Amino acid sequence: MIGVRSFSTSLKSLSHIGSAAIFLPKEVTLKVSSVLHPTIIKKGKNTITLNQQCFIEGPRGLLKMELPDFVQVKSDNESSKLTVEVENSKDRIQRSMWGTVRSTLNNHVVGVTEGHLTMLKLQGTGYRVSLVEEEDGRTFVSMKIGKCINEGFYKPEGIELQNPQPNRLVISGNDKQKVKLFAGTLRNLHPPEPYKGKGIYIDNETIKLKDKKIK
Repeated sequence: MIGVRSFSTSLKSLSHIGSAAIFLPKEVTLKVSSVLHPTIIKKGKNTITLNQQCFIEGPRGLLKMELPDFVQVKSDNESSKLTVEVENSKDRIQRSMWGTVRSTLNNHVVGVTEGHLTMLKLQGTGYRVSLVEEEDGRTFVSMKIGKCINEGFYKPEGIELQNPQPNRLVISGNDKQKVKLFAGTLRNLHPPEPYKGKGIYIDNETIKLKDKKIK
């Protein structure tokens, strides 16, 4: 589902993102249909009605997203491109959602063809991660991160995991938001601390170390 987000970028840049075409590979199909029971989202004094559903299907599977009533997704079969349009590009809400919808749609197209991937790196003496297969078929991500007991979470549906090294975890999946959300959830168990740099890092994340105060 598309949620309403706050943006620090200008409306001009958002409209530029929204108007950019999306390449649609031949192996990907896209279908937009209306929904019987629209979702209503309030944003201040305004409301956004999500009354359309978009289905994106490719070699890796199917993803779907809800679309606002003021958004149109158009396809050009000859150029294999998709464009996202809004009814009133001068309206602040429509302009902000324009970029959001276009970015999410593009991520879904990439997701059902190539997938999305992120890596966690555990930094600290003895810090390690392992995948534990439970009897009920679930996979538990077990992390040893400087505490007397291991911590972790179960693998969500739609997520794939690889453990190439004791201090590395590769998270992949079709839905970029799910991949990043699970990575962030695991990172929150031990965010990088600013003095020794111990903690869980996402991808190429770096932090600036602080000097210890000497009393």
